[in-house]
Amino acid sequence: MARLLVLSSGLRAALRTAPRAPAGHPARTVSCTASTHAEHGDANTVLGKRWKDTADTVIIGGGCVGASLAYHLAKRGVKDVVLLEKSELTAGSTWHAAGLTTYYHPGINVKKIHYDSLKLYETLEAETGQAVGLHQPGSVRIATTAARVDEMKYQMTRTHWHVTEQYMVGPEKIQELFPLLNMNKVLAGLYTPGDGHIDPYSLTMALAAGARMYGAQIYNPAPVTGLRQTPDGKWDVDTPHGTIRADRVVNTAGFWAREVGKMIGLEHPTIPVHHQYVVTATVPEVKALKKELAVIRDLEGSYYLRQERDGLLFGPYEKMEKMVVQDSWVRDGVPPGFGKELFESDLDRIMEHVEMAMEMVPVLKKADIINIVSGPITYTPDLMPMVGPHHGVRNYWTAIGFGYGIIHAGGMGKFLSDWMVNGEPPYDLIECDPNRYGKYADIPFMCAKARESYGFNNVVGYPKEERFEGRPTYRTSGVYELLKDKASMGFHAGWEQPHWYYKPGDDTGYKPSFKRTNWFQPVGRECKLVMEKVGVIDLTPFGKFVVKGKDSLRLLDRLFANTMPKVGITNISHMLTPRGRVFAEVTITQLTPGEFLLITGSGSELHDLRWIEAEVSNGGYDVDISNVTDDIGVLGIAGPNARNVLQKLTEEDLSDSAFKFLHCKLIQIAGVPVRAIRISYTGELGWEMYMDQKNMAIVYQAMMEAGKDQGIDHFGTYAMSSLRLEKGFRGWGAEMNCDTNPLEAGLDYFIKLNKPGDFIGKAALQEIKAKGLKRKLSYISLDTDDIDAEGNETVWCNGKVVGNTTSGAYSYTTQQSLAFAYLPMELTSVGQKVEVELLGRRYPAVVIQEPLVLTEPTRTRLQKKAQSKA
Repeated sequence: MARLLVLSSGLRAALRTAPRAPAGHPARTVSCTASTHAEHGDANTVLGKRWKDTADTVIIGGGCVGASLAYHLAKRGVKDVVLLEKSELTAGSTWHAAGLTTYYHPGINVKKIHYDSLKLYETLEAETGQAVGLHQPGSVRIATTAARVDEMKYQMTRTHWHVTEQYMVGPEKIQELFPLLNMNKVLAGLYTPGDGHIDPYSLTMALAAGARMYGAQIYNPAPVTGLRQTPDGKWDVDTPHGTIRADRVVNTAGFWAREVGKMIGLEHPTIPVHHQYVVTATVPEVKALKKELAVIRDLEGSYYLRQERDGLLFGPYEKMEKMVVQDSWVRDGVPPGFGKELFESDLDRIMEHVEMAMEMVPVLKKADIINIVSGPITYTPDLMPMVGPHHGVRNYWTAIGFGYGIIHAGGMGKFLSDWMVNGEPPYDLIECDPNRYGKYADIPFMCAKARESYGFNNVVGYPKEERFEGRPTYRTSGVYELLKDKASMGFHAGWEQPHWYYKPGDDTGYKPSFKRTNWFQPVGRECKLVMEKVGVIDLTPFGKFVVKGKDSLRLLDRLFANTMPKVGITNISHMLTPRGRVFAEVTITQLTPGEFLLITGSGSELHDLRWIEAEVSNGGYDVDISNVTDDIGVLGIAGPNARNVLQKLTEEDLSDSAFKFLHCKLIQIAGVPVRAIRISYTGELGWEMYMDQKNMAIVYQAMMEAGKDQGIDHFGTYAMSSLRLEKGFRGWGAEMNCDTNPLEAGLDYFIKLNKPGDFIGKAALQEIKAKGLKRKLSYISLDTDDIDAEGNETVWCNGKVVGNTTSGAYSYTTQQSLAFAYLPMELTSVGQKVEVELLGRRYPAVVIQEPLVLTEPTRTRLQKKAQSKA
């Protein structure tokens, strides 16, 4: 260690005397820089061309994302596409990016974004004549701990059913791909062929050249000075050179995105952070290599390292307590004129990572540093970009918050152009929905989360991951203070919600694992509680809207595939896309004639509201829509003793005949007015009770007191997930989303193709039904040991990939592991044997009849039928 410290001190001195990349010139190869300056000069002559007063789409921001969108829209044949850049193309985060490209992503569909980006970059030079400097030596994510090896197995499980090539490799292959690596600690690697890096400046210029080639117009310098919406939903986009009337505007302004948003009263949750990387001079051992080194990502060291010409480029992600958030820009705005400037480097922040890199790649110890780059990149609280149309504003879209804009740019441009042209997203990407944040995402929250996300770039990614910075927000339910010390809390759209509850002797706290962990037995206890006695759950995070007005019934009949419930009745309905995909699942209750209460999941609150409001605007409906999510608290009570508890607290008759399943009544509980709906997402006897937030504690305490002799206790969302799965309940975002249609998801009961109303997606569904399904959601039982399916795992049959799981859990009632999975029609018969890959091992599984456990209403109905026959 002493020797390492001496070496690092020497490197520290070398770093202090190394030149920074001068403002306005990226740390790139000489050939790339020279080839792009002429193109840059051409771009400045754009203002000499005819000024367009109207446009279909105005894109604000000329980084790689904005240029990609202009390219894709123009190539799709969209006329009058205009890109406005405030200074020069690539100014901002693009020009100084390290340019890494990878097919890898831990998510489901963001993999498709990466795939589309790289496939475009491979052909862009031939298409446009502009060199892009793409290198594809592959990349290896290095595992030096057992937990990292498990993480790689976990990610391989989630990759086999995608098109991207990815392999787990051993030390011998890693040494072949990166022969300069110290292999003493290396256990395994995740190898992705085709990965590499690209020159961001040249890439952007090639995209811009392609955009012009297909008819888009690019103006720069052309800063946007104002945005004004016209009564018909179009935009007047003001610049010093004139105003453009646009059908649609797209904010792709990078770390200026907040300023653009503020022009129309939006506070986009994007935060500039400092990212540093260093570039070495020629390293003799690198120069002597016969082929380019693979990019490596040392996850424990939290850095990436790649070859740059005959030297190396090294970029660390500092720990959250050391990294720097440019919060002054959030408070006061980006300094006028800032474009291709850099921040002062801070070597103390990165020396820990430098030392780890020198141990892993010893040639770094002797390397001379020629460039230090410290520039701003933009983060959102969860590190995912914000892409799509924005709630609350017509015809305003965003493509902002890209921490990894280079690899996202090509795919996101294609994704957005497909959405704009076709009227719906090409696939589900709700994790990038710009509407996933609400007012709770204030500046302190954003800064705390951006710091956490940056510092957690390379932490082990576990299932059921929780991150705790910036919590709680103001979104706490009326019983949060009573429950917070009794439970392990989860974070859902800004809300704190109990996942599972502690008892004396439990191993408390958040203990992540790839296998069953400290919550497994307590969740089983809670499931037993609901099945045998009675449990209470806080469901306040549900999104809640009230829709009323003379056109309310007509609007909802257009939006939803089910018939609308009568007054006092509740049903489950689905909003579909024009292609017949499942956009949302909503519980609808008609409270009074023409007044409806809509309940949706916490994660889709503004996602669904935006879709509804867009239809209102497009169809000219006379309705009033109120988002009452923050105002109304929700308590669920479920279990065979639920009726006995509630009946003590209300004079309302709660018997089966007086208060039927899927009925709603306004009742009094402990003197508090409560909207009670007889429904339960556990499938057991239960009610959901909607009340003013300030009255939640009163109702909760009254129920807990009244239920003492009934064995009442708490249960959380983990238990609810297990109970819903064994009842065969589908979950939105898992079994159904914009990647699935309701027929293959088994939602036929809720889809009324014969209803008179022409609901969105009806024609597409009729066509799908006529052609027949190619796959179907299947219910499977797994023969596992100490691990359960989560969803997104690969399903195998006879050595071939045949499908994927969507969700999974352990059924405590029947003592077996369960999952839903999409399988081809020929493999959906009950008794069909398959295998589900979990953590690198294929477990035997079999398709079974659903549901495994009948719901309480079904059991009651069958019992009454049997009694009548007797």
